[in-house]
Amino acid sequence: MYAQTFTGSLQGLQAELVTVETDLSPGLPSFTVVGLPDVSVREARERIRTAITNSGYQFPAKRITVNLSPGNSRKEGTHFDLPIAVGVMAAMGDLKMEELRNYAFIGELSLDGRINQVHGALPLAIGLHNRGVRKLILPFGNEEEVSILEDMEIYPTNHLHEVIDHLAGNRMIKKYEGRHGRSSAFVQKERPGDFADVAGQEEAKRALQIAAAAAHNILLIGPPGVGKTMMAHRVPGILPTMTYKEQLEVTKIYSIAGELSENKGMIKERPFRAPHHTISPVAMIGGGGKPRPGEISLAHYGVLFLDELPEFKRRVLEVLRQPLEDERITISRAYATITYPAKVMLIAAMNPCPCGHLGDPAHKCTCNDDQIYRYRSKISGPLMDRIDMHVEIMPSPYSQLTGEVNTTVFARTSKEMRQEVEKARHIQIQRYKEEMISYNSQLMSHQIRKYCSLDQETKGLLKLAYEKYNLSVRAHHKIIKLARTIGDLEGKDQISVKHVAEALRYRRLDKADWKE
Repeated sequence: MYAQTFTGSLQGLQAELVTVETDLSPGLPSFTVVGLPDVSVREARERIRTAITNSGYQFPAKRITVNLSPGNSRKEGTHFDLPIAVGVMAAMGDLKMEELRNYAFIGELSLDGRINQVHGALPLAIGLHNRGVRKLILPFGNEEEVSILEDMEIYPTNHLHEVIDHLAGNRMIKKYEGRHGRSSAFVQKERPGDFADVAGQEEAKRALQIAAAAAHNILLIGPPGVGKTMMAHRVPGILPTMTYKEQLEVTKIYSIAGELSENKGMIKERPFRAPHHTISPVAMIGGGGKPRPGEISLAHYGVLFLDELPEFKRRVLEVLRQPLEDERITISRAYATITYPAKVMLIAAMNPCPCGHLGDPAHKCTCNDDQIYRYRSKISGPLMDRIDMHVEIMPSPYSQLTGEVNTTVFARTSKEMRQEVEKARHIQIQRYKEEMISYNSQLMSHQIRKYCSLDQETKGLLKLAYEKYNLSVRAHHKIIKLARTIGDLEGKDQISVKHVAEALRYRRLDKADWKE
């Protein structure tokens, strides 16, 4: 006998509809799965056989052939267990084919018939939804993330016998409506610390606001304890609220990576990832035998913070060069090429030298020239060239720490800074609505000529800086993009000399030989 069930297969963030064809025929008992299954799918045979038996059903002593169609794409993941098991039961004649056509199935089986959570439930559900599926049976624990799909009926279940009883019409699984309706899928995380609590460091706070206004990459350089890490952790508090499209894309990435906790729905806050400096290249950019998103993709539409930048392995830093430029990471394997998005705002922090006190008026540096050279040489010139802003930070005067000296900037809260950032980003989104970009940091050279016109005085200043500091073409373009962002924060249509002059202040490492 023959039966069909439906499920999905992931390729990166995208999912395709998979038809699970099951045929039972006379012959020596066997169980064969074809259609480019990986090891986890081939091992499903033993899980399914035992789960069906331990759920109180008789496993057919026949020749069983399961085809995962289309057969030209690789199938991987334990979520194929449930649709294959249901297909076997249907081919035995226990279920009606008409009822099966209305559903898709995802779930991993335990040997006792329990159905376990799977990774990637949300992108699988979205892919199935886009292909016309409107009813999905899935494990308990995955229902909250999938419930963001308003017009899909979700049936969470714990056990195989519940699925069989539901499809046979004996005992129906209760449709999931959310703990308080579908809106409960949106999870609000606690806000990070407020910039109003940071005493002094006005130039650093100004630089971080400019970086946030157009997702510019930024490097903070300063002695230990000056506040680099503290301020970096506050940056998500001044970033604009994510759009629904951004929330959905980030949640899909976390679903595939298995980083959505139970009963957690859509990620609403921008990610902040701060990997330890012992991280491997694969963990940073993604990959592995079964490619998974790395830290740079988990920080998509948010912040990737690399504290103590020179302490990271050289290979880890070098693999970031292309993703920072292309805003995506492509992982190639023999059977497929998978692309994960990586639109991140990179914030890096480092000491100026191994002891950390070079240039610090309060402490004497104990490093010699060779030590400083080796320390800074851990960061390559090409990587440094991809960082838009280099900001040097020194300890705040005691009068600022105690509040004896106050300024308007100091009094500003993260909420106020965020409002200014949102206005600047809105200007950029409107300006580039006919382009494939959203922020100034994404401008290509031809777009810079189109959207960043300069008067003769401004061009003169840029020419002087280009020749004096031996700037690269990329650095020249980044200065213009920075000036464009500064102008947007002020609501100005035209880039002025003042904007370019401030942008040059944030290119600290262009003004001296970085290795000396």
